[in-house]
Amino acid sequence: MPRYIIERTVGVLSRDDLDAAGRRSVAVLADMPEVRWIRSYVSDVEGKIYCEYDAPSPEAIYEHARRAGVPVDRISLVSLEISPAMFM
Repeated sequence: MPRYIIERTVGVLSRDDLDAAGRRSVAVLADMPEVRWIRSYVSDVEGKIYCEYDAPSPEAIYEHARRAGVPVDRISLVSLEISPAMFM
């Protein structure tokens, strides 16, 4: 399954706003078993969230975002995942 990094411009979200968005996302994912949310990173300084997803296509990610009511600025396909452990 392809892995993607999604960039979202959200501004600074309160914890309640972040919680509501996360719950909407999870609810939508229940009806989209082919899409899997791995993790997200929040940057209050940039007003962005960077999300890691497995999905069959960028179109599936856009559809998830549409249904969940979350923005998508950019979707990048991950070509290779590396970690420090690979170089020890």
